[in-house]
Amino acid sequence: MIEAEIYEERDGRISAFSVHGHSGTAPKGQDIVCAGVSALAQTALLGLGRHLHRDVDYHIEPSGDLRMKLREAPDDLSEAILRTMRLGLAEIAKAYPDAVRVRIRKESGR
Repeated sequence: MIEAEIYEERDGRISAFSVHGHSGTAPKGQDIVCAGVSALAQTALLGLGRHLHRDVDYHIEPSGDLRMKLREAPDDLSEAILRTMRLGLAEIAKAYPDAVRVRIRKESGR
């Protein structure tokens, strides 16, 4: 199962996310569920860094696991990218509930 965790600040803005695991719906390299989740997460990371020029800490494992955290407080533009990612992940989880789980975690920081 793919586990996606979205971390929200006290004000509800997204400050971090992690995605790990495999859906198991098809062999590696042919799994459209894994590909969809991966594309959403990596596109969000690219959008934050290359388009918005936000400083982020991130780590991508060879297995495909990805963790990202904003270094600064979320703003309206970073929120738009991360909310869009969250919407896409939620839709995939709705279509494949046995393969993808999205959890929202509340952060106590900032």
